[in-house]
Amino acid sequence: MMMRFLTPQRLLMASVAVAVITITLKTLAWVITDSVGLLSDAMESLVNLASAIFGLVMVTIAARPADEDHPYGHHKAEYFSSGFEGILIIVAALGIVWTALLRLLDPQPIEQVGWGLALSVASSALNGLLAWVMFRSAKQHRSIALEADAKHLITDVWTSAGVVIGIGLVHFTDWLWLDPVVAIGVALNILKEGFHLLWRSSQGLMDEAVEPEVMATIQQTLDGFESQRGETAIIRFDHVSTRKAGQRRFVDLHMHMPAAWSLGRAAAVRASVEQALMSAVPGLRATIQLLPSDVEAHFDDEKDLI
Repeated sequence: MMMRFLTPQRLLMASVAVAVITITLKTLAWVITDSVGLLSDAMESLVNLASAIFGLVMVTIAARPADEDHPYGHHKAEYFSSGFEGILIIVAALGIVWTALLRLLDPQPIEQVGWGLALSVASSALNGLLAWVMFRSAKQHRSIALEADAKHLITDVWTSAGVVIGIGLVHFTDWLWLDPVVAIGVALNILKEGFHLLWRSSQGLMDEAVEPEVMATIQQTLDGFESQRGETAIIRFDHVSTRKAGQRRFVDLHMHMPAAWSLGRAAAVRASVEQALMSAVPGLRATIQLLPSDVEAHFDDEKDLI
């Protein structure tokens, strides 16, 4: 019941609020310590805020029903959110590296370490809690926007952990160069996450096939219909193709049945197959073309490729 209440829109609103709080805490931590590591942490939180706002807009668009201009719905809007977040992460990482290199050439002492670390840990705890809830909700709603935001928040938690350890070592060893080195390590870590998000969004926009476990469920459902028919009334399925668009899944296939069947009987069986598929895979939309058993469909005709 609680997970149903936690819709993608509500969670992204919460992400915006948490981002504002963490920006305030981390910026204050940077100001009182003058640590470039904490500055890099605060910059990543700015990315969190921008990506959460953009993600909220895209999830709202994705929830719109199909219309005349978008007959298949607006579900792919979530991939734009993921891609945008990946770009922001990469830009932030490059900015962190630049700032850290300047500090590496001119090391500065860190002030009031205790307060700075306390503020950083408090903000990380908020991000970690929100990310945990988002991951659970992203799996239920099959939302790449939520998953992307949750992964970014987890990256932020690990970033903060690395910064805290690095600043602690600087405080006890007086190795001032360690502060910018930690910041560069943080930047490389979030840079990797940024490229991963860009890859995920590009695959979604290119009509990537559904997950292997979803495909296995589809095939198992179809096998059930093939096995329950007698020898005199055999049906079979082929040319099964799938794609996913945000929270929605699509499957297209051919159903072959005896040519002697009436159109009404064939349509009734097709309706049963469609219903079974959509019940087995929530959010699935099935399109089934009826063909006689002795007719094969042909694809990729050379004329179509010209």
